[in-house]
Amino acid sequence: MKKKIAILGSTGSIGKNLINILKQKANLFEIKLLSTNKNYREIINQITKLNVKNVIIKDVESYEKFLKIKPKRVNAYNDFKCFDKIFKKKIDYTMSAISGIAGLEPTLNIIQHTKHIAIANKESLICGWNLIKHKLCKHDVSFIPADSEHFSIWHSINKSQNNDLLDEIYLTASGGPFMNFSKKKMINVKVSQALSHPSWSMGNKISIDSATMMNKVFELIEAKNIFNIPLKKFSIIIHPNSYIHSMIKFQNGMIKIVAHETTMKIPILNSMKLNELLRLKTKKINIKKLNNLNFTKVDYSKFPLDKILNLIKDKTSLFDTVLVATNDKLVELFLTNKIKFTDIHKQLLNIINLKQFKIYKKLAPKTLSDIIEVNDLVNNFINKKFNN
Repeated sequence: MKKKIAILGSTGSIGKNLINILKQKANLFEIKLLSTNKNYREIINQITKLNVKNVIIKDVESYEKFLKIKPKRVNAYNDFKCFDKIFKKKIDYTMSAISGIAGLEPTLNIIQHTKHIAIANKESLICGWNLIKHKLCKHDVSFIPADSEHFSIWHSINKSQNNDLLDEIYLTASGGPFMNFSKKKMINVKVSQALSHPSWSMGNKISIDSATMMNKVFELIEAKNIFNIPLKKFSIIIHPNSYIHSMIKFQNGMIKIVAHETTMKIPILNSMKLNELLRLKTKKINIKKLNNLNFTKVDYSKFPLDKILNLIKDKTSLFDTVLVATNDKLVELFLTNKIKFTDIHKQLLNIINLKQFKIYKKLAPKTLSDIIEVNDLVNNFINKKFNN
């Protein structure tokens, strides 16, 4: 029997990687749903290759263009209220890879329709983890993180029944394109420079987050949420080769290290639990990289991640949404050349330290509306601040 699969965000880098994996043995899978925001032309490609019958095009203009060229057999929708129509029974696997806060609502809504879900949306796992966790338990759905760092941690501690036995967890960071830049030189970096990651091929938003190293702040928050481990047990360490994805030291003295090539196909494939059906062609163990791990500490004078993390609490709150929304908006301003690269950290710290936003540390998100309301509040504030 074919495995039934849905991919939310199929035209992004995670979605494309997953589709390339599935194409190896397309006859073993039935793709029940693909979704995109605007990239309807890529969706057409994916429909043709994988014989997909249901698609969601969220952007209205792109949806209308798609309707003019869509195959007759394809059902097209313009929102995520169609899940009940598409899924008559629980499907086997869902990949949720829609970027931004916009990915949270469809993630929450599709959980009840799937047996297993992999989530590659940082915003969902940071801002809405308590809502996601409740849904996972309510509908008896298994979950594995699809990000390389979180999957590697999950792989290392999955059989550990007591997280108190964990001593230290190191998340590795490549250092991004500006690891060797002076603080002064970073002031005038161009968008094209910030988008040129030395190890990974990613979308624009995550590439900038990697350049500022804000992606590691988010990954730490995700990890403490997913694994219910205090932030004090986590550390960030620079590893330019990006070959090691996590290191975990246990209180019995054992250290587990997870290494693999810089391709998201590896955590994506493993998140599917379908190793008996699919294989990846990977390179031999890179002894040169293992002999030259070159771990270094983060330069907090250039990347003030410590100041940001000191404001985060172990308990999930709406302040996490303030942080995510502020960063998202500032990255957008940088990508459109409205602020400098170094203004991202500077303005972020100024904004999240405002009294009007710090009050959200005491408020936990109870509904999706709570998160959307705070996200909109931050966006409106920044728009006014920069007259955007």
